[in-house]
Amino acid sequence: MIGIPLSLDDRERWRAGRRYLYLDELYPQAVEQAGGLPALIPLHGDPTAWADRIDALLIPGGDDFLPSTPYPKSVSFTPTPESQLRFDRALLKAALRRKLPVLGVCYGAQLLALHHSGQLHHHIPTDLPGASTHQLPEAEGRHALQIEPRSRLSEVVGTLTTSVNSLHHQAIADPGPGMRVSARAPDGVIEAIESVDHRFVLGVQWHPERLPGVVAGQGLIEALVSATRRG
Repeated sequence: MIGIPLSLDDRERWRAGRRYLYLDELYPQAVEQAGGLPALIPLHGDPTAWADRIDALLIPGGDDFLPSTPYPKSVSFTPTPESQLRFDRALLKAALRRKLPVLGVCYGAQLLALHHSGQLHHHIPTDLPGASTHQLPEAEGRHALQIEPRSRLSEVVGTLTTSVNSLHHQAIADPGPGMRVSARAPDGVIEAIESVDHRFVLGVQWHPERLPGVVAGQGLIEALVSATRRG
């Protein structure tokens, strides 16, 4: 059973007077195709109790983490609701305490870094003016990926070079103690991190659920499910 926390729309974007929990259906589809049972987790109840019921945690992409200092007025953020952040942080903490396999995607990867006292680039063009564009066209946009040798990610993907999609404007600046960088883009931007101690705790900036038939895509979801069977 692979737990996937839902995202919260608390700004009435879809219908006035209503709050919605939502998830891109590609996540549960990818888990099912990998042989897992997706368990969609609402932002209600005790996160520790949810962690006790699942066999692995997949934290999907989501909205932005807000910076603590002002950014230029031209930079806009879509903030993650505070209630969602509290729940996701507690759920991740409980999953790591149980030593569950964890895969963080985009927002999920950044949450992993912050949980380990890491740091973010809150807007790549502002923080890293020499970096390439990382918000590429969703269907065909790709950039190269350099994977660190002898990393858990290299074991999963089976190669040190590949290409991935890229939909993010925030990125990990420092993975934090207990985490290490396992892949970068050609411009040096961190694209993946992994735990030094846990056997399967990975965070990736790209969206593997949108890369069917690719080892760095659907293969990552399959590796997450396989990690539960080895537990």
